[in-house]
Amino acid sequence: MQLTISEATEVTEELLQAFQRLIPQLSSSNSPPDTVAMQDIVASPSTRLLLARSEDVIVGSLTLVLVRIPTGVRAIIEDVVVDIEIRGQGVGKALSEAAIELARAAGAITVDLTSRSSRVAANRLYRCLGFKIRDTNVYRYRF
Repeated sequence: MQLTISEATEVTEELLQAFQRLIPQLSSSNSPPDTVAMQDIVASPSTRLLLARSEDVIVGSLTLVLVRIPTGVRAIIEDVVVDIEIRGQGVGKALSEAAIELARAAGAITVDLTSRSSRVAANRLYRCLGFKIRDTNVYRYRF
């Protein structure tokens, strides 16, 4: 499989359609972003939207959040999704490795992510890439 990783730099119909297909595979409680939301994501200096393509079709994505805080550059991987038809073929690994390199180049010294324990394959991948489980509490405030 020929796989390429690139950063989304503009919102196209292809990108919007890909997210219409991919987001439901990631979350049953959140709708795919509309054009305005995608434009905000692509234009934001704090996010890098990485796309995986196979045979010119977007088959996965990952959002890398880079934020400057008083203790340094914070890098967080969010919303990793690979099309169910192509999972297990190295797409998540390629996206994650690209994000790690971008974070390193931006000056981050760590990269954080969270993953539900039910996502067995994803958790195995993250451990294989060198991610370690932190002894911390994750809190969420819901509106």
